[in-house]
Amino acid sequence: MRWYLCLPLIAAMPPAAFAGPLTFEAALRKAETEAPSIHAKSLGVEAARSARGAAGALPDPTLGASVESFPISGPLAFEPQRDDFTMARVGVSQDIPNLAKRHAQQARAESDIKAAEADTAVEARSVEVGTALAWINLAYAQRRVAALDDLLSALERVVGTTQGAVVSGGTRPAQTLAGQQAIAALADRRSELVANEARARAMLTRWTADPTPEIAGTVPDFEITPSALRAGLDRHPAIRMIDAQAGQADADVRLADAGRRSDFGVNLAYQRRDPRFGDYVSAGVTVSLPFFTRHRQNASIAAAQATAGKVIAEREAARRALEADLDADLADHLMHHEQWLRARDTLQPLAQQRVKLETASYAAGRASLVDIADAYAALADTTLTTLDREALVATDGARLTLTYRSDER
Repeated sequence: MRWYLCLPLIAAMPPAAFAGPLTFEAALRKAETEAPSIHAKSLGVEAARSARGAAGALPDPTLGASVESFPISGPLAFEPQRDDFTMARVGVSQDIPNLAKRHAQQARAESDIKAAEADTAVEARSVEVGTALAWINLAYAQRRVAALDDLLSALERVVGTTQGAVVSGGTRPAQTLAGQQAIAALADRRSELVANEARARAMLTRWTADPTPEIAGTVPDFEITPSALRAGLDRHPAIRMIDAQAGQADADVRLADAGRRSDFGVNLAYQRRDPRFGDYVSAGVTVSLPFFTRHRQNASIAAAQATAGKVIAEREAARRALEADLDADLADHLMHHEQWLRARDTLQPLAQQRVKLETASYAAGRASLVDIADAYAALADTTLTTLDREALVATDGARLTLTYRSDER
């Protein structure tokens, strides 16, 4: 049972030590859980909900204490014990804003909650898109390195046969240099691809908090339906965020309009005089008189209405910009898809055929090693170009689906 001794060590190990390869969906879930930006926005929602409880509540009562009618002149100056009017007063007052104002404050608090929730949804969408693109970029970065490794291995095998050809007199010694140069050039490209893979891995670490993320599974194939994406734009998180801001602006208009109504107040006081005359109790009501509404309340109402109109105009501008971005991204996706198919079905097979033909010609003594090196260099270019275009198609699919889909699933 010695394994029990390891339990404290296991408990102290970070969660990343047990992390396995990340599938696409697992990466999205992990990013949603680990993203500090989403956590920060969620705390904003909690703050707005906590503030909701105080919205529309009566202000705190006010306690007052005073000495009234204290003589400071005349024959009884500074002798309150001889005066009939000096009294000590202790009172409590309570302001009561009008009901419309309190309801408007509650409406503003509710709109603040919706705005905070919409802000969280916008951030969650941003994290989701960023994680998806980082995962796909890492997947294709690894594919590029693997593809170039295969070409390097094949070229090294061909170059390795040149020594025997030189000995037999079938190849000039200088031709071996061309093969080594081609290998070095591909090795340089491989170094660039390895660096790109490290950058892609660092970006995925940013989103998932996994220090050494390893991906697993296939790259998802997103089905793009332009009509469905366009239909969901009004429920996009960015639009919902502006809708929530419009709710805040409407609540501000109601709050400003409530300022034209009277507020109330009540007060109760206990007054103590000389025992010869007894004590008193006073009660009263106060009412605000909004007489000068033109320069006060009406000005506030106009400002709030202008802000509400501004938000409505911003929503329409954002809606149009979002629709234009969607159309542009759809056009790019169509172009990238056509270019990828052309590279996969035409350019890649032609480059592979050229390598086969040049290799056969070299074996027959009708081509030089320079021709083979050029063919392999062209194949490397075409292979990486094909992967680049395929990666664009994949990232387009993720970006279109995750960026523009409706916020309702």
